[in-house]
Amino acid sequence: MREVISVNVGQAGCQIGNACWELYSLEHGIRPDGYLQDGLDRPKGGEEGFSTFFYETGSGKYVPRAIYVDLEPNVIDEVRNGAYKDFFHPEQLISGKEDAANNYARGHYTVGSQILDEVSDRIRRMADQCDGLQGFLFTHSLGGGTGSGFGSLLLEELSENYGKKSKLEFAVYPAPQVSTSVVEPYNTVLSTHSTLENSDCTFMLDNEAIYDMCTKRLGIARPSFAHLNNLIAQVVSSVTASLRFDGSLNVDLNEFQTNLVPYPRIHFPLVSYAPFVSKNRANHESNTVSEITNACFEPGNQMVKCNPANGKYMASCLLYRGDIVTKDVQSAVSQVKNKKVVQMVDWCPTGFKIGICYEPPTATPDSQLADVQRAVCMLANTTSIADAWKRIDEKFDLMYAKRAFVHWYVGEGMEEGEFTEAREDLAALERDYIEVGRDSFVDDEEF
Repeated sequence: MREVISVNVGQAGCQIGNACWELYSLEHGIRPDGYLQDGLDRPKGGEEGFSTFFYETGSGKYVPRAIYVDLEPNVIDEVRNGAYKDFFHPEQLISGKEDAANNYARGHYTVGSQILDEVSDRIRRMADQCDGLQGFLFTHSLGGGTGSGFGSLLLEELSENYGKKSKLEFAVYPAPQVSTSVVEPYNTVLSTHSTLENSDCTFMLDNEAIYDMCTKRLGIARPSFAHLNNLIAQVVSSVTASLRFDGSLNVDLNEFQTNLVPYPRIHFPLVSYAPFVSKNRANHESNTVSEITNACFEPGNQMVKCNPANGKYMASCLLYRGDIVTKDVQSAVSQVKNKKVVQMVDWCPTGFKIGICYEPPTATPDSQLADVQRAVCMLANTTSIADAWKRIDEKFDLMYAKRAFVHWYVGEGMEEGEFTEAREDLAALERDYIEVGRDSFVDDEEF
């Protein structure tokens, strides 16, 4: 067995979690109350497949292996009273009384530390139920207080207690133009600094890039967070599809790390997904394997705003699902390799990891995405993601030069030295990316 526990922290994490679990339950044929849809005697995906994410109770109900944590009750109350209220185990929905107020220090030191024991106790109990726990899928945002502060505290706890298990993060990164709070740069830099060592692989998503997909690709005039989360859920589902359904080339969580992370610190792959087809355009598109593969390398399909033409690819992982023939995949990949646009670093000539899963993607009823026969999700480790770090560091420097808002963090028991320490760590990360992108041959004189 290869069980995976999903941990959703903070408002963004919980709402992405909702979208993901709605999609999982549709894919496996499970109703919102946790029982099977009419006409099914087992969930889709076979015994091994569904049990990675669900466990079956004595009464024939399927319960998600998931835990929701937020320091304020509002978001989790929506789950408790929503359509999926009977789906989750009540003890897996943990909420505090007062929120972290967009303050990393509150989430990490004062308010967050009060519920840490309860959360780790629940996770321990869920881990004990598993036969062979493979790892954790962690969703949170880097800009808020709970997602960044409590999220990094919980990751530290997990890497202490489950050191050898994979820890994959889906992190909502502050968008270049769209901002929901003033102190996002502080929270992002501080939480990245404290999770760099504790997370094995972090898939970054930024709201602005996903907004653009909704407006330009899907024709949604005014996208809501629900629309954004539907797209993110498709990506998370593609990443985990090979654990839940069978295919000719399965990829498990450890394989992502092995193939995508050349050095422990450089673990921030760029996520792209194709095809993004709205329901009214669905019949006019052919979506061949080579079309969707090429689409993944276009900036319009990426979930973080950065230009991959400025950087080089170290490795990329293409996860296909649906009606896919291996021969088509091989010819599509060799087409991509011959393109000038896709530059690999010279020390990694092969660079492509392939996963194929036969279960086609499912669109949720209220999403604008059309049902398609095949889709691909690409996770690519490229040096151009350093642009995203550079942007956030510049914003951090502008505020920190004036020591703006710092007293709120110090008042919650944090030391000012942590700001400079975190900023230096990210500066080092930027340098690491530049170093990795350089050509690897050594000059005779230097040698």
